[in-house]
Amino acid sequence: MTVLSFDDKGVDVVYEGHDFRLEKSLIEDAVQKPYPDVTDHEVLKLVEENPALSGEPRRIADIMN
Repeated sequence: MTVLSFDDKGVDVVYEGHDFRLEKSLIEDAVQKPYPDVTDHEVLKLVEENPALSGEPRRIADIMN
C-alpha cells in the first residue's frame, strides 16, 4: 500500500516500505500543470506503475483545505 501525505511544498510518500519526498517542482514538471491542480491519482501514477485507483481523483488544493 502506498501512503501519500500532501503539503504546500510537496508530497511525502511511503511506498513498499521506503519513505521519500516528491517536491512540488518535480510533480509540476512531471504532470505539466500547477501543483494545486494535480490530483492524488496523478501523484500515485508517478509512484506506482499500475496503481489500484479507487474513488474520484481529488485535487491537491482540495486535499489541503
